[in-house]
Parts: sequence; C-alpha cells; structure tokens
Amino acid sequence: MSETSAQRTVVVANTQGFHARPAHLFVKLAMSYKCKVQIRKGNQVIDGKSILDLLTLGAGNGTQLQLQATGADAEEAVEALAQLVEGGFGELNENGHEPAAN
Repeated sequence: MSETSAQRTVVVANTQGFHARPAHLFVKLAMSYKCKVQIRKGNQVIDGKSILDLLTLGAGNGTQLQLQATGADAEEAVEALAQLVEGGFGELNENGHEPAAN
C-alpha cells in the first residue's frame, strides 16, 4: 500500500508575506496533521513544520509556492494550508485587502 500524497500551488496573498505571525499559524496548522509537509519555492524545498525554515524562505507577497504533503491525511492538510495562505493568514478583509491602518 502506497502513501497518499497531495500538492497544490498557492500564491502568498498578504502584503508582508511569511513574516513571524503567518509562519507561526502555518506551522501550528501543519503540526496538527500527521503527514509530512513540505513547501517548494523554485528549486528550494523546506520542511513545512519548521518555523525557522519558513522564516528563511523569503516568501513575500505574490510569491508562488507549491505545498506538498505525504501521508494518510495529506489531502486534508494541503487543502487547509492552501486556504490559510490564499486567505492571507487572516490578515485580509472580505474584499481581499488588508484593513486600512487607523
């Protein structure tokens, strides 16, 4: 029996990209799944469950990333993580823009 794998390409939507808060949210969500999670940016592949790897990835706004997972819950993990990234890590309003500063 082979392991389930899933992948999906996403674009970083929030203005500041993978800074500390989004990286924490991503790792926290990724750790809730048993599967192995990786992120590919060009030729670079990192561990999606490592906050240090995420912070050094250099994924700013508009960066295209490929989410990859291998394991029993790979499809669920990729879907949830893709929604997190594409939703701007909760930093975007309903119009897909960051709220204006007060």
